[in-house]
Amino acid sequence: MALDFFFSLNIRQKVVLIMTLCLLTVGGIGGTSYRYVLEIEKKHHLSGVADDLSNIVLEMRRYEKNLLLYGSSQDLDENRRYISQAKEIIKRISPSLSTPPLAVILTRMETEMKAYETEMTAIAECLTKRRSDCPGVEERIRARGKSLVEVTHELAAVERQYIFQIIATLKTHLLYCLLVFIILGAFIVLMTGKKIVRPLKVIEKATLRIANGTFVRVVPPWGLRDETSRVLEAFNRMIGELEKRQNQLLQAQKLSSIGIMAAGIAHQLNNPLNNVSTSCQIVLEELPDAEPEFIRKMLDSSEQEILRAREIVRGLLEFSRSKEFAIRTSPLSPMIDQTLRLVSGQVPTGIRIDTDIEDIDLPMDAREMQEVLINLIINAVQAIPDGVGYIAVSSRLLPCGTIVEIRVDDTGTGISEADFDKIFDPFFTTKEPGSGTGLGLSIVYGIVKQHQGYVKAANRPEGGTCVKIGLPLVQETEEMA
Repeated sequence: MALDFFFSLNIRQKVVLIMTLCLLTVGGIGGTSYRYVLEIEKKHHLSGVADDLSNIVLEMRRYEKNLLLYGSSQDLDENRRYISQAKEIIKRISPSLSTPPLAVILTRMETEMKAYETEMTAIAECLTKRRSDCPGVEERIRARGKSLVEVTHELAAVERQYIFQIIATLKTHLLYCLLVFIILGAFIVLMTGKKIVRPLKVIEKATLRIANGTFVRVVPPWGLRDETSRVLEAFNRMIGELEKRQNQLLQAQKLSSIGIMAAGIAHQLNNPLNNVSTSCQIVLEELPDAEPEFIRKMLDSSEQEILRAREIVRGLLEFSRSKEFAIRTSPLSPMIDQTLRLVSGQVPTGIRIDTDIEDIDLPMDAREMQEVLINLIINAVQAIPDGVGYIAVSSRLLPCGTIVEIRVDDTGTGISEADFDKIFDPFFTTKEPGSGTGLGLSIVYGIVKQHQGYVKAANRPEGGTCVKIGLPLVQETEEMA
């Protein structure tokens, strides 16, 4: 129940609760330790007073012995003075000796002190007479003095014993407090790692994926019901919006590419339409005397040209249609052939396009990869000066056996070294104003990253540019938790 209540709190409430517990713990430990220190200070003071009392009793005994030896009145006066000091000390410390063991010692001390004083008074009277008139007085005073010394030593010993007990208790208390702090610290570290650091790591990884062009929604770690979960939900909404904007941007780039290819498509359609028109005119001219076989031949020719035009239009419509990104295993060669047919009208007659494509199936979104190749080929065409040169499109399976690399080489002007770090940035272009949006290579980069591949560009030693696209043969399923 307590854990459920804790997990139901948000981060601010958890921090306040943990800090409150820490403050209460520190306050309790500090207050208890301070009380123990005060008790030690008090006992230390009493122990010192007990030592002083013991010393006073010893001085009493010294003057007592001098009195018995020499019978000097000065020794008697000094003895009485020390008795007064001892009684004053006993009176002063008696409120502090209220616990049962100390109270018993105090009672004994008062009794012994009173008896000792009585015996000293008796011996003082005997000194004015002959000692033989006071039999047993010396033995009694010595016994009382000895007993008084013992009880004062016992008081000092008990006080010291109390000090040792308090110190031992304080040490145990501090040890338990240390264990509590270690457990509380481990709990705070664990909760911080689970509730704050771990979700931030998830967000960091998701951010890096987005930077690489891969939009994968974040699955919140189990048990999150606080601000972090709301941040992750907002992050997922942001990913959805970015994905939607990228799709819109991609579609806009497709439409831009269609506009660029429009003139070439018109030229491509014009040839089959001219052939159909020519065949129809011949049939009309020869119709009265034409043989059926001749008419069939003309009609077959017209049908082939119409099919050719329909394929051109179908390819254009397929390319321009907006569909969800979906990776399916598709043959590479037909996709590249269809791409070259789409851009053929945009390629000047002075530019030759060579292909060397391996017959291999790849997991890819064929329409998206068409967009990649169209952008690269159009960029290559625009980079070749005077419309004279060649473009080579090739593919090969790398020695690692897990990646297929597609290359687009051209004999253009190449890329400035200062621009290499920016060519994949959105809206960056080296073309004249109005000649391009600068989105082509940025979209190429994003699409390739969605395929979990890589794209690299470099200048060729013999001139021109080489763009390499690496696509994995096996797509990895990314999970975030």
